[in-house]
Amino acid sequence: MSSGRLEGKVAVITGGTSGIGRAGVIRFAQEGARVVVGSRDRAAGDALVRELAGQGPEVTHVPTDVARAEDAARLVEAAVGRHGRLDILWSNAGVQEAGTAPETSEEIWERVIGVNLTGHFHMAKFAIPVMTRQGGGAIIFTASELGLVGASSSLAYCAAKGGVVNMTRAMAIDCAPAAIRVNCLCPGAIRTPMLERWFREAPDPALLERRQTEPIPLGRLGRPEEIAAAAVFLASDESSYMTGAIQLVDGGVTTGYGI
Repeated sequence: MSSGRLEGKVAVITGGTSGIGRAGVIRFAQEGARVVVGSRDRAAGDALVRELAGQGPEVTHVPTDVARAEDAARLVEAAVGRHGRLDILWSNAGVQEAGTAPETSEEIWERVIGVNLTGHFHMAKFAIPVMTRQGGGAIIFTASELGLVGASSSLAYCAAKGGVVNMTRAMAIDCAPAAIRVNCLCPGAIRTPMLERWFREAPDPALLERRQTEPIPLGRLGRPEEIAAAAVFLASDESSYMTGAIQLVDGGVTTGYGI
């Protein structure tokens, strides 16, 4: 029986109890990684740990709000304390709020930027010294197709995700001498609980879903498992000559078709 592509690795995944992150925890564990999950939802984290118990490498959960530097530091410390090292950071936690500039309150702006941009900074800030001491590692940020193109009524989200994209490039340059690769995933419309909730809250959910799907050349929404598969590639030695890469997984929508 062949070993997984992440056999023996220790990974931290934030936002790991729902949607893309949850799919990533399951897939990383299947590929042989010991996974430490960070999320704000303690009950969902505990349930995921119970679900995966005995199915492969150990999965643990640490309640974490990545917008808080002390929480990010504690998550990294928990991984190192339990497993002695940290090979992979998939900084994936995110929130979405709609609104134009006049519609976006200071509170919403700070929450979206705090989780979607500052949260990634916090996680990397504490992971990089650990990876440097051990001789290298891989960092993956989850941005979005909306880090590369604009969208209506998504001001704070687009701003945060655009920041993640260019932070990836800058951090990749800084981290290369330490053999730490830093790459970024830009998912398109993925059928996650967050997207499903957005559809449900719309005046016409079916119309909104159709409008989201029509511009996609592949003709469908993506699945969380497809983003998890891309993350495994970026975390593994198969991408050993990639750093600073902005990896689109969006069904082709940002090619310009239908935009």
